[in-house]
Amino acid sequence: MRVDDHGIRHSADESAATAQDAIRACGDVHVVLPAYNEAAALPRLLRRIADADLADRITVWVVDDGSSDGTGDCVAGVRGLDVRLVRHPENLGLGQAVQTGLRAVLAEASPDDVAIVMDADDTHDPGVFPALLEQIAAGADVVICSRFVEGGDDSTAPRWRRLLSRGAAVVFGRVLRVAGVQDFTSGFRAYRVSLLRRAAAHWGERLVEERGFACMVELLMKLRHCAPVVREVPLRLRYDRKPGPSKLRLGRTLAQYLLLLMRDRLAPVPFRKL
Repeated sequence: MRVDDHGIRHSADESAATAQDAIRACGDVHVVLPAYNEAAALPRLLRRIADADLADRITVWVVDDGSSDGTGDCVAGVRGLDVRLVRHPENLGLGQAVQTGLRAVLAEASPDDVAIVMDADDTHDPGVFPALLEQIAAGADVVICSRFVEGGDDSTAPRWRRLLSRGAAVVFGRVLRVAGVQDFTSGFRAYRVSLLRRAAAHWGERLVEERGFACMVELLMKLRHCAPVVREVPLRLRYDRKPGPSKLRLGRTLAQYLLLLMRDRLAPVPFRKL
């Protein structure tokens, strides 16, 4: 049983039907998977996406970021899913892989479509897609899969990585003050394509300049100038499904976060409304 904002009770069936109506109100879904040496994890993730209820509305953009393990070849055997492959001839880093994926989406997507960025290492659950789309249909422009809201969990991640994420959340929360955000570094998000297009029209190739993991914070920093409505849904991070070691380097990422904060403080606010 669910009670809505007006105090009216709804059954579980009514709530599910309302959610499905909201999801159908969204456009198509474009999933961006930045991938570097993810041949062991990517096929499993693609199968999970193919088994999702929304698979017939999903286009997956795999950005092979100069992998040496045959990551790009994994997409050939996927059935029941529209998978597109974009290759970087050399490893350019997560930020540039995200930039390439979003550029590919913007070249084909309609304004009503939704872009979802998630990790390719099978730690993010495609079962969250309906919750993301429900929030978009309800008026959100950005929806973050958050480890730090009720129902979220990151207990399977290494302790040092959990400390980094929480520390970043405290610092960026105090400095940036973006309403509705607790998890600033989550790599699992949904964006309205119309919002991304407005931001890309202003920043162009500088929409994502960071090469490493700080790119997720950078993108949120720039999108905040568009005054987006941001919501969060719970994320249960499945780090136990990750087949290899983390590619995040603690010292390098901390330095990127600090430089990003300095750059944001020094950069002028866009001179016109985005």
